[in-house]
Amino acid sequence: MIGGYDVGSRIAQTIARTSPDLLRAIVVAPPLPGGGDRVLSADAQREFWYQAFHQLDIVDEIIDGNPSTVRAYLRHFWSHWSGPAFHRTEAELDRLVHVYGAPGAFTASIGWYRAGSGTVATSLAETSPEPDDRIAVPATILWPELDPLFPQSWGDRLGDFFSAATLQALPGVGHFSPLEGPQEFASAIRDALSTGQARD
Repeated sequence: MIGGYDVGSRIAQTIARTSPDLLRAIVVAPPLPGGGDRVLSADAQREFWYQAFHQLDIVDEIIDGNPSTVRAYLRHFWSHWSGPAFHRTEAELDRLVHVYGAPGAFTASIGWYRAGSGTVATSLAETSPEPDDRIAVPATILWPELDPLFPQSWGDRLGDFFSAATLQALPGVGHFSPLEGPQEFASAIRDALSTGQARD
């Protein structure tokens, strides 16, 4: 059993696709396949600009090792991507800045995007698999209502990529689904575990 969102979701999906015998189930939130070239729409590009920005050397010059700039950068996403009811303290932001503000830390953190693993690159490269090649591991898909990166309408092609997926909406939740909807995320994992045990 693996649960994950964002990068963790991509990892969970990869393991489910390549080593399904290791898993009873997965619980994932976006990103998920099916966005396709919709990632190039004007609305999407207003959100995904940062993935192109991360490819530039100027990121290392103006953000990496500069705690005040790291704070401004993180604060933008922390507030912009979350739902309206989600609030974090300055102390929590301080902790993030301490981790990401050290020289080399921010640059290391964006290696995922520089390796071509971001949503824009993967969405444009995706193709629908043959029916027998879809992810067969039972998947619970938790889709936030208010994630500005991944609108719920992008869930219309999940059946092209998963053969046993259950879609569950997360009302009022933004991008940070495990933090904004911890009870829903934990319950989905518990339910997936109990269903998997019953099936064994």
